[in-house]
Amino acid sequence: MRDWTARQWLVAALVAAGIVLVAGAVTGLIPNPLFTRMIEAPWWSYPVWIASAVLSGLLVASYLAPSAQLAAERSRDQRRTVVGAVLSFLAVGCPTCNKLVVLALGTSGAVTWFGPLQPVLAIGSLVLLGFALRARLRSARGCRVPAAGRP
Repeated sequence: MRDWTARQWLVAALVAAGIVLVAGAVTGLIPNPLFTRMIEAPWWSYPVWIASAVLSGLLVASYLAPSAQLAAERSRDQRRTVVGAVLSFLAVGCPTCNKLVVLALGTSGAVTWFGPLQPVLAIGSLVLLGFALRARLRSARGCRVPAAGRP
């Protein structure tokens, strides 16, 4: 990340801000007239929401770097990114507002089973996003493309 361009930092900041706004609005962490939470967000939802947005922004920006990376590595990193982002969305969302959870478990099941599972989803999402970012940065560092005119 030391060698990142201003463009990569700008993309990272814009993507993180976009994720904060969209995920915050849809999960009701940002009060808005379109989505309201039926159950108050626990305290840990806010740091997980911000951390996952920052990690996702950094991940997206890391794909702007030139690299000669193998397609298999890129695919694995992308899977970690997608799974981590989905888990963070599920972790900070209202358990009874998630239609799929309510359909699968019912309202009481969403509160009884899914609600207590959300902190585990939050940790899992941050771990996956962290591993994906670490892998991207390592592979980008190992696959430097020399600047024009330099041996």
